[in-house]
Amino acid sequence: MTMKMPKPSKFHKKLEAMIGDWSGEEIMHASSWEPQGGSAVGYYKVRSIAGGFGITQDYEQKRDGKVTFTGHSVLGYDAKEKCYLWHWSDSMGGVPSTVTRGKWSGNKLVFEHAGEMGHARYTHTFHRDGSIGFAMESSPDGQQWSRMMDGRYTNKAAGKATAKKSAKKSAKK
Repeated sequence: MTMKMPKPSKFHKKLEAMIGDWSGEEIMHASSWEPQGGSAVGYYKVRSIAGGFGITQDYEQKRDGKVTFTGHSVLGYDAKEKCYLWHWSDSMGGVPSTVTRGKWSGNKLVFEHAGEMGHARYTHTFHRDGSIGFAMESSPDGQQWSRMMDGRYTNKAAGKATAKKSAKKSAKK
C-alpha cells in the first residue's frame, strides 16, 4: 500500500502572495530601539520551501547605502492550531525562543507575540496594487500599542510586468 503524499492546503497557498524579490521605503518611528527614528530601504527575498508548505524570507535594511539590519524567517501553516507560524532570527541577536502566531483578518496577515521584552504585533497588508505593507508595533501590556516601523514594498517581477504593459500601450499609440 502506497502512502499518498500530502499537498499544500489553501492556507499554505495564501503565502504564495509573498514570494518574490521585494523592495520599499521604510519609516522607523522613534522608539527605545530607534531613538532618532528615520527612513530606510528594505529588501526581501521570499522563496517557497518544502514543496509549498512554507516560505523563507531573507530581509536586509539599508540606510545611507549601508546594511544596518538583516533577518531570516520561516513561515508555515499549522492545521492543528489553525494559524500561521513565523520563526524569525536577526542581526540584533533575535532568535525565536517561541514561535509567533498569526491569522488573516481581511487583507491582513497579523502576527502577535508576547515575550520577556513585552508584546509585539506584525501586520502584513496585501494591497490591491500588488504591493505589501508591513507595520511593526510594540506594547508593554498588549493593550496600548506604539508603532515602531512602517514599510511598503513592491515585487521586482511585478514592476517588470507593469513596465512591459506600459511599453505595449505606448507602442499601440
